[in-house]
Amino acid sequence: MVRAIVGANWGDEGKGKITDMLAADSDIVIRFQGGSNAGHTIINEYGKFALHQLPSGVFCKNVVNIIGNGVALDIGKFLNEIETVKTKGAEPKILVSDRVHVVMPYHVLLDQYEEERLGGRSFGSTKSGIAPLYSDKYAKIGFELCELFDDDYFYDKLKNVVEIKNALLENLYHKPKLDADELFKEMTAKRDLVKPYVANTFIYLRDALAADKKILLEGQLGALKDTDHGIYPMVTSSSTLAGYGAIGAGIPPYEIKEITVIVKAYSSAVGAGAFVSEIFGEEADEMRRHGGDGGEYGATTGRPRRMGWFDCVATRYGVQVQGATEAAVTVVDALGYLDEIPVCVGYEIDGKVTREFPTTPELNSAKPVLKVLPGWKCDIRGIRNYSELPEACRNYVEFIEQEIGVKVSMVSNGPGREDIILR
Repeated sequence: MVRAIVGANWGDEGKGKITDMLAADSDIVIRFQGGSNAGHTIINEYGKFALHQLPSGVFCKNVVNIIGNGVALDIGKFLNEIETVKTKGAEPKILVSDRVHVVMPYHVLLDQYEEERLGGRSFGSTKSGIAPLYSDKYAKIGFELCELFDDDYFYDKLKNVVEIKNALLENLYHKPKLDADELFKEMTAKRDLVKPYVANTFIYLRDALAADKKILLEGQLGALKDTDHGIYPMVTSSSTLAGYGAIGAGIPPYEIKEITVIVKAYSSAVGAGAFVSEIFGEEADEMRRHGGDGGEYGATTGRPRRMGWFDCVATRYGVQVQGATEAAVTVVDALGYLDEIPVCVGYEIDGKVTREFPTTPELNSAKPVLKVLPGWKCDIRGIRNYSELPEACRNYVEFIEQEIGVKVSMVSNGPGREDIILR
């Protein structure tokens, strides 16, 4: 059985914690898209971690963790993360798809140079090389990991690609040119270090499905950052939807039986783009201080996250486009400081109110329509039974459930693996 764990919003919903928790009852956890441009924060008996390349099942001894072919693999960061979790006592079992695309050094440079060129019109990129990698993938000048193991083939292709990149570097960005020989030497060294993890994961997963193994697909970011269905062009460069999990992992789409969508009890985002329910100033600072574990700051960039009230319009859309079968509401405990909690229930666009999530041109002019709900004004951490939550907190969760149109099966009321209420 395959279950996908994906985000409903802009990312940072708490997918890592839920994956870490559910991995204990799984056989395989697969990252199926994205790269080191976003992190999943996990707190467990080993410590606190921000995973960028590794699947969130690496702390479970019974789990095989797979980097799927749809991922952007930064070999250096991947190896560093393995060492980090090992030094804390974890013993991760990891396989890397031989078809995964590899982040090359020039991908990172081009990402930096393009953001520099755009200036005030930049996308707020993490400058991890993700957009240049996926651009090359679809332009057919990227490098699958398997290609790096044929020296002659790799070198000839690399020389051709470097010629293209140097034309950009010299004429558009006015930066130093690349040396194909140096790149070849650097990447073959990295190739040799990652070789022990490389496998034909398509065959592995085919056999695992035949053996009725329990598999988790772990998505990065959220529905609103999806290339096709998100707030384009302020999106990521891969599909963040559960449907892409079949492609990015290499499994039949009909094998995905459950889709757990992670929903935050308020809104947050890193990077540029439309954010209708956003709040500012001291109001945002206070929410940021109470949010998450130690505050709302990007796991990759360390940047303060943009903050906002729960957005029913955006979240309902995210739940629908993900095809959710259930939802988990996270960080509910962070709202315990509020007397009243505004919630965005509609968008006003050109004088008309809509409950449907619009395309970007309309989204940019949308204003939030707010409904105020009573707060519960207490600390709810440590509560394990839903019935023991304050009535106002239960009402808040059930209001979200009604608005998004799918059952809320889990409520997270703290950062730890055990801070979860099952409904």
